[in-house]
Parts: sequence; C-alpha cells; structure tokens
Amino acid sequence: MIEHESELADKSEALAALRARIERSSEASAAGAKLDRAEVDASVRELLDALERGDVRAAERGVDGKWSAVAWVKAGIMLAFRIGELVEMGHVDGGAFRFFDRHPFSIRDLTLADGVRVVPGGSIIRRGAYVAPGVICMPPMLINIGSYVGANTTVDSHALVGSCAQVGARVHLSAAAQLGGVLEPAHAAPVIVEDEVFIGGNCGVYEGTVVRRRAVLASGVILTRATPVYDLVREVVHRAEDGAPLEIPEGAVVVPGARPISSGWGAKQHLSMQTPIIVKYRDEHTDAAIALEPRLR
Repeated sequence: MIEHESELADKSEALAALRARIERSSEASAAGAKLDRAEVDASVRELLDALERGDVRAAERGVDGKWSAVAWVKAGIMLAFRIGELVEMGHVDGGAFRFFDRHPFSIRDLTLADGVRVVPGGSIIRRGAYVAPGVICMPPMLINIGSYVGANTTVDSHALVGSCAQVGARVHLSAAAQLGGVLEPAHAAPVIVEDEVFIGGNCGVYEGTVVRRRAVLASGVILTRATPVYDLVREVVHRAEDGAPLEIPEGAVVVPGARPISSGWGAKQHLSMQTPIIVKYRDEHTDAAIALEPRLR
C-alpha cells in the first residue's frame, strides 16, 4: 500500500512538472520568444506518452457531471504542431504509399499486449491517443491525437474520432460517423460521448457537444452548437446556451427530423430545417434493436 501511494505521488509530481514546462513553453511561444527546441521536444514526447497511457486527458468530468477541457494538455498538443517539422513517416511497397507529417505525430505503435483489435485495411491511430483494451477498429478509420476511447468500444469503417474527443466504454460508433475535433482554443471542451452510447451510421457530433450515457443517435443525426433538439417526451428544447455545450440527455433516443420555416420567403416555398428529435428514452426494446453480437469481439 505504501509503495502504491509512493508511485502515485511520484506520478503526480512528474505530471505537475510536465504541466509547468508546457505552460512555460506555450506562453513563450505565444510571446514570440525563442524556444529551447530540445526541451520542448522532450516535453511533447512525454505528454504524448502520458496521453497514450491514459495518465492525462484532454477533458475531465467533474463531480457535478460537467465536462471541461484540460487547457494545459490541449496547449501541449498545439505546441507540438508549432514545433513540428515535416518529415517522411515511411513508405509501403517501395514507395507506393508515402506519408509526410510533423515529426511528433507518427502513428501510434500498438502491440498485441495492448489488447486492441485493429483489422487490416488502412486504419490509423495517431500518437497521443488513448485506446483501451477491447477496442475494435474496423478499416478504414481514424482516431486522432488527444482523443480517448474507452474499453470495448467499436469504431466502425470510415468513422472518425476527432482531435481530443472523449469516448466512453462500450460505445458503438457506426460506419461513417464523425466526432469532430476541437483543438483550439485550449479552454474549448471537445466532443464528449459517455459510456454505452450507440451512434448510428453517418451521424455527426461536433463543436463540443456532450452525448450522455446510454443515449442512441439514429443514422443521419447531426448535432452542433447551433442545433436545437426537440424532446417530444419531456416537451422541452435542448440548446447550447450561456457558453454551455449542447447536451443530449442520458438514455435519449434521437432521430433526424425537420421543422417548417414559419415566415417569409422560406415559408412560401414550404421549406423545412433539419432538426433532431428525441422520440423516446431507452428501454428494453431499444436495447434489443441495437444489441451487438458479443462473439464479434
């Protein structure tokens, strides 16, 4: 027990020192000062390693349930872009496929011990992404820098987990679904998808939207800060207001919908605007409809 507490204290002290170095370098960079490239490079590598271990995250959930960005972590990722030099990342088949990116952002080097299933076919997990054991990656898909993907989550074909997006455990991100990246500014909260959420094909979740646990997004639902979501069950409208993100309530079942334009030329043309609608809250029928075959894992 004493050794464990000592290890935690050492880890906390190391992270505090890393934070101080990154904040100092970020402030110097913003002021146009010359950076010690070797020191910054080492700090960036240390941050990316910590992100991959899950020791730090780009966003955290408070005791009140609210999510907020971890500004120094995001500042460190942006610092990596600033100091990064374009390099060749390697090639396949004698140069048929060649890749060029800023040097801190190579593809994450997974091993069998990580317990992540990456099916052949062109998927990429970038450096600085945490991917828990039991995650399934179907090709092609992208998990971007700073993101977090919880245990036993499935990221299906052509899906995107954008920069710093936070995805919980046992989530299903269906084919062609996108979780937008939110990197700048550093205090802006990224997209959050909590545990046991089901996101249908061709969905888009952007601009720091929070999807609470066990919610279901039917195929084609698009959520942004500007999107009002009409709740037929509770007879309320969910919006992003007063600096807070749009939040989809726990267990909500959201489908694509439309509402008519009520005035002006648009009304005369009988036009409508896209509007997601909460038609019910999750029950045993919903669970049966979205159940996944466990043997596929």
